[in-house]
Amino acid sequence: MAERSLRGMSIGAKSLESDANVDFAARTEVAYVCPRGHRTILPFAEGADFPNEWECRCGATAHREDDKAGEADEITKPTRTHWDMLLERRSEDELKALLEKRLEMHREGWIPDYE
Repeated sequence: MAERSLRGMSIGAKSLESDANVDFAARTEVAYVCPRGHRTILPFAEGADFPNEWECRCGATAHREDDKAGEADEITKPTRTHWDMLLERRSEDELKALLEKRLEMHREGWIPDYE
């Protein structure tokens, strides 16, 4: 019976594919460190958004190793509003005088009513 059995490889046990001529996707490795000192390195696709936190194997929250804790403490300039930019060009007294002049022009009929 052994003479009549088929010879060959068992299907499913081994793959016939090889890694030759295969281009793998670009990867970026990001390191996370937990408060207990565990360091975890994870591969992410290049250009992907990396999370700032990752759950460590011990259950603690690990933070990115390159994450700077002082970034949140930076002093940022407040957003300039239209009023702020207007006050850079004119004082409040000048603005009051200009408003009175425009209201007077409106009362005299120089500026038409839009209804």
